Amino acid sequence: MQQPLTAKKRIASIDLLRGSVMIIMALDHVRDYFHAGAYLYDPLDLDKTSVALFFTRWITNFCAPVFMFLAGTSAFLVGQRKSKKELSLFLLKRGLWLIFLELVLFDFAWNFDISFTNIYFIVIWALGFSMIALAGLIHLPKKLILLIAIVLVAGHNLLDNIHVPGNTLKAFGWSLLHEENFFDWHGRNILVGYPVIPWIGIMALGYCMGTLYTPAFSAEKRKKILLVMGVAAIVLFIVIRFINMYGDPHPWSHQPSSMYTFFSFLKVNKYPPSLLYTLMTLGPAMLFLAFTENANTSVSRVVSIYGRVPMFYYIIHIFLIHLGTLLAAPLFTNFSWKIWILKEPLWFTQTLKGYGFSLGIVYLVWLSIVIAVYPLCKWYDNYKTSHKEKWWLSYL
Repeated sequence: MQQPLTAKKRIASIDLLRGSVMIIMALDHVRDYFHAGAYLYDPLDLDKTSVALFFTRWITNFCAPVFMFLAGTSAFLVGQRKSKKELSLFLLKRGLWLIFLELVLFDFAWNFDISFTNIYFIVIWALGFSMIALAGLIHLPKKLILLIAIVLVAGHNLLDNIHVPGNTLKAFGWSLLHEENFFDWHGRNILVGYPVIPWIGIMALGYCMGTLYTPAFSAEKRKKILLVMGVAAIVLFIVIRFINMYGDPHPWSHQPSSMYTFFSFLKVNKYPPSLLYTLMTLGPAMLFLAFTENANTSVSRVVSIYGRVPMFYYIIHIFLIHLGTLLAAPLFTNFSWKIWILKEPLWFTQTLKGYGFSLGIVYLVWLSIVIAVYPLCKWYDNYKTSHKEKWWLSYL
């Protein structure tokens, strides 16, 4: 019988799940930069998408919620080696650091524009803010943290009909909390893509799940609980989505074909993540954790490397993708490399219309980048493992 996990031991299934979503995430970002259709229409637009393109985009829905959820779990496990005060301070500092990275390093990486015409509040911003919120939540009883998390995730869609129009500070504040929006501030394009209310709930849920990885739970017991929670989440998703009354601001509808009706059923809101979006993504994630408890193959070990150094991987892959398309423009198209010094948000660009490559090329570039960054990720993982005395490594 497998012994219960200790707080200091890395959990292979978590590294494997995180590594898997990091690899999938790169596919979405390569599509953003390389696919010809990326500048013409939403890949989930049922009137314009194809089966292959729909699933290329849809599968990446798992990345952000799983990463956010596992960040909460990791915070709990770190807390097994620290006092509440130490953990709270760590989460606060790391959260502020991530917000700084989002608004400086990643805004540059996405745009290559030293004037910072575009300012994005997207996934790393939400991750940082959620950590700051969790820094306060961890001082509450665990049952109360769980209750707050459930309320935030399951109840925030009650706010869907609240809108604050205009290019005002009030509208910006509400957008940061719950409504995706776009603002113009003194010539700067501000995109709020990840409103934080539900993301805080998702991270807090992950924190609560960390209890399953304490010595109080054997592998067998943990697997059973994960299976029950995963199946329950998927069943809830199907039932609530079928009723079509709550849980997502966009009801599904019958389409000209059964396949596209199925697509409509799966097309749930990410910005912010609806209740149904969260159930759809975290349910399978829990099943993945249950079934990979003892995974120890050559493939799982390779994939886990990406999951052990997620922030390092994130930084490297964004720069490589952007550099790659900057080089591809003059080499393989009639566009200049200068088009990739972005003065308008990538996802709303007019300048790039007509640029891009086929979906097959997107997959080829994606695999090339994932393979190329592996040696760097492995080197950095070894460096972190052998230099645990360096405190700053926990921030990268």
